[in-house]
Amino acid sequence: MFIIEFFRVRDTDQAHATLGRVEHDATSLEDAKVRARSLFETLDMPQKPDAVRVVDERGEEVFVWSPKGRRT
Repeated sequence: MFIIEFFRVRDTDQAHATLGRVEHDATSLEDAKVRARSLFETLDMPQKPDAVRVVDERGEEVFVWSPKGRRT
């Protein structure tokens, strides 16, 4: 089980604001990464996210991605 989180990053201090979370029952981290990138473009959220991260069942961050390649 993975949690996919979508967030905005404030440029002035790099603070993160979570816009949404989706649980994803994936068989592998690679599957969760594909799903996260896909949802980044298609999930209806109140704001456009800057980045996405994937958290594993222990709550550890295992993947972070931004389409602009910005540091998050």
